[in-house]
Amino acid sequence: MRTQHASEPVVETPAPAPSPVADAIFDVRDVAVFYGPHKAVADITLRLRRNEITALIGPSGCGKSTFIRCLNRMNDLIPSARVDGKVVYHDQDLYARDVDPVQVRKRIGMVFQKPNPFPKSIYDNIAFGPRVMGMKGDMDEIVERALRRGALWDEVKDRLKTNAFGMSGGQQQRLCIARALAIEPDVLLMDEPCSALDPISTGRIEDLMMELKQDYSIVIVTHNMQQAARVSDMTAFFTVELHDEGKFRTGAVVEYGETDKIFTNPDDKRTEDYVTGKFG
Repeated sequence: MRTQHASEPVVETPAPAPSPVADAIFDVRDVAVFYGPHKAVADITLRLRRNEITALIGPSGCGKSTFIRCLNRMNDLIPSARVDGKVVYHDQDLYARDVDPVQVRKRIGMVFQKPNPFPKSIYDNIAFGPRVMGMKGDMDEIVERALRRGALWDEVKDRLKTNAFGMSGGQQQRLCIARALAIEPDVLLMDEPCSALDPISTGRIEDLMMELKQDYSIVIVTHNMQQAARVSDMTAFFTVELHDEGKFRTGAVVEYGETDKIFTNPDDKRTEDYVTGKFG
């Protein structure tokens, strides 16, 4: 080892730069959802990150679907529903008085549990949203671009004028994803998008999600823990508390973190019990 002389300057090795943290696309602060007087979801605080897949897992009835609908104001369509707290998206509180929920849903698209194509042609399913929104540009190009993003173009390009109901279940779900993408959203919410699909179709949807996160932020509700482990970057584990002898349920987030940690080294015993199959 070389001896340092007093006259020599001390050269310190710089500390490694911290790894960059993805920007937050949603900053959820103390959100609670009520159906009438009953609190269905309790006081959720999460930061959901841009260009990542966030999975929401937990037993049935724990409020996952109720929570994901807060992110694009779908709960507004339920007369008895009320949302407290803040959902901040691009520095804008989505529940502020001057925010138009229709514009919110344009920027934050949603795909539901069961494929729900319109009773129209494949082409018209995709073109419907852009036409309603008055989007500029060549409609044929808009439709092709959306179907390519939905990993469906090569399968349907020769039958665009046929009825969408003639497609397989997996194709219909990818059509619904392409339909959501056609209006160029920023975020894609997916509520159990594979629960009605066979394993091959499920694999295609999962591959598609991995591709889409390069351009979109994705939040997915899933009961399939293997799916959450395969595709997501972050995972939130929800649990449910029963009240009034089981008549009412209130969902809450137990733990939220990097997916690898949630599944291999969770901080909360309840999370560990759920992901290892001890309950749920």
